[in-house]
Amino acid sequence: MTRAHGIVFGDRMIDVSLPETAAVVPPGLSLPLDAVDDLEAEVCAALDHPIDLPPLAAAARRAERVTVAFDDPTVPCYAPVWATALPLIASTLEAAGVADDRIDWVCANSLHRRFTHDEIAGIAGDDFVRRHHERIRCHDAEDAERMVHLGRTRSGWDVVLDRSVVDSDLVVYLNCSTTRGFSGGWKSVCVGLSSYRSIHHHHTPDIMSMSLDRNRMHAMLDEMGELVEQQLGRERIFKIETVLANPFSVHRVLSGTTGACRARALEIMRVHQPARRDLLDEPVDVVAYGVPDWSPYAAYSHTNPILDLISTGLGYLGGMIQALGKPGCTVVLATPCPMRWNETHHPSYREAWERILPETKDPDEARARFEPEFAARRDYIDGYRYGNAFHPVHAVMALYPLKRLRHAARVIVAGAEDPEVPRHCGFETTVTFEEALEEAGAPDASVALVDYPFAVNRA
Repeated sequence: MTRAHGIVFGDRMIDVSLPETAAVVPPGLSLPLDAVDDLEAEVCAALDHPIDLPPLAAAARRAERVTVAFDDPTVPCYAPVWATALPLIASTLEAAGVADDRIDWVCANSLHRRFTHDEIAGIAGDDFVRRHHERIRCHDAEDAERMVHLGRTRSGWDVVLDRSVVDSDLVVYLNCSTTRGFSGGWKSVCVGLSSYRSIHHHHTPDIMSMSLDRNRMHAMLDEMGELVEQQLGRERIFKIETVLANPFSVHRVLSGTTGACRARALEIMRVHQPARRDLLDEPVDVVAYGVPDWSPYAAYSHTNPILDLISTGLGYLGGMIQALGKPGCTVVLATPCPMRWNETHHPSYREAWERILPETKDPDEARARFEPEFAARRDYIDGYRYGNAFHPVHAVMALYPLKRLRHAARVIVAGAEDPEVPRHCGFETTVTFEEALEEAGAPDASVALVDYPFAVNRA
C-alpha cells in the first residue's frame, strides 16, 4: 500500500508515492513561538533595554567612532530585520550625537562574496543604502592592512578581526537569525569580521555544528570572544541577536553582550525546539527528502552541483541523516541538480568539482590536500577582493558535508537531469523517487521522509 505526498524538487513541487508505513517528519525550521506584532517596537525595546549593558544611546554618547556591522544576505532570514533595525540604529546614534561621517557600516560577509550596494539594498532598503552609500562596505578578509591579529587564545587559536572593530569605540552588531546552535554568538564577529587565518581553526568537517548543546565550534568561538573582550573591553561590542519564529517572522530581538545574548537565545530554543533525534521512536533504514533549488550561498545568484548535492543536500538539510537514520542507512535525495556554474560568484567551485572530487570524497583529506593551495590562489583571491567571488577556500569547505557518508552507506539521487552529475560524487541514481525507495529496500525497509518546504534564493 502507498500514499501520495508532495515533496520539493528543485524549483517546484512534485507528487510522489510513499509506503504506507513511511514516517513524515517536520523539518524543524519553525519553532512553536509567537511572532511579534510590531517588529519596530521590538527592536526599539532591545536598543533601550539590553540584557547586561547600558542602552545603545548611552553607549553611543561616549563613542567618538562607531562601526555598525550586520549579517550578509546569505543568512536565511526573510523577515524585514535589516530594513527595520538598521535605520533605527542610525537614528539612535544620530540622537546620541554621533555624526554620519563617524559611523562605518560593514556587511560581515566573512569569506563569502562581496555584495553590491543594490544587493544590500534588497535587505536593508533603498532609502538606507542611498543615505549611507559612501560609508557602506563589505568586509575584506584578505586586506592585510585592515586585518588585526589580536593574539592567540589559551588553546593557541589565532584571533584576527577587521580593524574597524579594533579602532572603533563602539561596535554594534546586528544578527538577523540564530539558526539552532549554528549561527549567532561570537560567530557573528569572530567569523563574519575575521580572516581565514582565524576561521580555519574551527571551520573543519567535524567541528562545525548546529547542536544546541556541547557545540565544539561555539566553544572555540567563545574562547576567541574572551580574548576579544580582554583586549578591547567587555562593553566594546553591543550585540543584537534575533530569534525567529520561522524564516519569515521574528519572535524576539535581544541585545547586550555577545555572551548574554547567545545564552538567552539558546535558552529559548532549548525549551521550544525539540531534539531532532526525538522525532522518531526508532531510527530508520532510509532517510529521504526533496532538495529545493536553494542555498544560502546562492543569494542573488544560483546554485551549482556542489551546492545542490553536497552543501545543501547533505549539509544544511543533512542533519536529519544522523538524527533519523541507522548507521549504514540509505539517503534518497530528489533533485534535478542541473550542471550549471556561476563563474562570477563561485569560480573556485568548478575547479573543486573537476579536480578534488575525482581524487577524494573524504572531506578531511580534501581539506588537508587542497585547502592550503586554494587559500593562496591569487587569481581567486583577486576575484574575492575586487570582484564578487566567494573566497577560494569556500569551495573546499562546501565539500565538508561529505562527512555524512561516514554514517550513511549509500546516497541515491532521484530525478537528476544528467545522471552523471550525482555519479561524479559517487552517488547512485534513479529516474523517479519511487524507484529510489525501491532500490533502497522499500517497502520492507523503514522510511522517514523529511518534509522540507519549497524555497527560493534571495533575488
